[in-house]
Amino acid sequence: MSEGNRQIESVAVIGGGVAGLAAAQALSDSGYKVRLIERRPYVGGRASSYEHPGIGEIIDNCQHLLFGCCTNLIDLYRRIGALDKLHWFDAITMIEPGGRRTVLSPSALPAPWHASPGFLKAHAFSLADKIAIARGLNTFITGIPEDTKENFYHWLIRHKQTQAAIKRFWEPVLFAALNEELDKTSVHYAAKVCRELFLRSPEAGRMAIPSVPLSDLYGHALQSLKMRGADINLRASVTRIAQDDQTQQWAIETEAERFISDAVIFAVPFEAMARLLPTLPAAPGKDALTAHVSQFSHAPIAAIHLWFDREITDLEHASMLDTTIQWLFNKSKLQPQRHGQKGHYIEVVISVLRSVIPMQRQELIDLAVRELALFFPTVREAKLLKGAVTKEVRATFSVPPGIDKIRPTAQSPWPNIFLAGDWTATGWPATMEGAARSGFLAAEALSNAAGRPEKFLQPDLPPSGLMRLFT
Repeated sequence: MSEGNRQIESVAVIGGGVAGLAAAQALSDSGYKVRLIERRPYVGGRASSYEHPGIGEIIDNCQHLLFGCCTNLIDLYRRIGALDKLHWFDAITMIEPGGRRTVLSPSALPAPWHASPGFLKAHAFSLADKIAIARGLNTFITGIPEDTKENFYHWLIRHKQTQAAIKRFWEPVLFAALNEELDKTSVHYAAKVCRELFLRSPEAGRMAIPSVPLSDLYGHALQSLKMRGADINLRASVTRIAQDDQTQQWAIETEAERFISDAVIFAVPFEAMARLLPTLPAAPGKDALTAHVSQFSHAPIAAIHLWFDREITDLEHASMLDTTIQWLFNKSKLQPQRHGQKGHYIEVVISVLRSVIPMQRQELIDLAVRELALFFPTVREAKLLKGAVTKEVRATFSVPPGIDKIRPTAQSPWPNIFLAGDWTATGWPATMEGAARSGFLAAEALSNAAGRPEKFLQPDLPPSGLMRLFT
């Protein structure tokens, strides 16, 4: 039973990103009457796609990845019937200007040494680099450091990392995973990423890329929710939340409608939560939550989408070293629906670098083409048919040292209102896995309040090999 001895039967989930979809799906699977309210005309939040008006192509706002360690995101895809839309890879290719390649892939050795043979053969690193990287990774075998005031760049210098190791290993890995400069990054979360991807098990480090546009991927969630009787309200922005003192229900007002619900889950980014907080009634803890939310900050991502008149590489994806562009995704190969279409579609991603955000569209396109030619000479002969740029200024929340002190749990200051979103206390950084976890945690908190405790959060992937000794 909930507070006031009112049974929770209906729940309004505000926000249709990964967190909101996870909460809505878990609760609808368990028999709750769910209403999903999303201000956009589509779901997926920052993991979405749209038809670009200037080029007539459907593009993702930015490429999203997941790994084998993302147990809750994988469970969400299972729930919505989208597991077959993931393309899994065991190897990651790193390319240097000039075209020399390093392939990192697991071997038959037990964890944490399963990646060692490929790493030892890596052309991209000198012997001094390899010794430094191995020394750094080895400190994470026995566990993850506590979150202190130290930033990860300082940690790297203290652990005698070479500049090449920082530029060619730590930066590519952590820029992709955490989307933040190393001197603004928590040691705790940097260590968590490295331990999961490189040490825990070969399966944990496997990478998956969606084989369809992101809105198609999360469109499966809408179909699944509708099949379970959920109400879907798109293009609906919440303007006010109020509680009925007699019924203890919550009234959710949008610009066009008013809904009544026994419980509410806010599954919105922290900046949206900051806008909604003033509309909520006074309650013990509201001021503290407001103060904490105000301390979060964003980190940006930019993506450049290019269509060439010919294939410029046979690679499906790659990490680009020593250039502004950081990751390449060969969409013409990754997405089957593009096979045989005119134009060879390449997406390149630039994480973190705030300096590129003010750059104009053509500047970024020219930069990407110029740098791609350093890796693939065919680019110099190819004709660029069209190009587009997407910038997510609010792509992720920053994970500085001490961030966990301000991350709220799923419990809110108000009865039968719960919080979700990757920025809440999930134990994970700003990832789709963190978002899925937050949705399941909010669903668990609601089920406890309803007197029907259920477990939705999936356990971490178990370690393998010798890593089983260090859990």
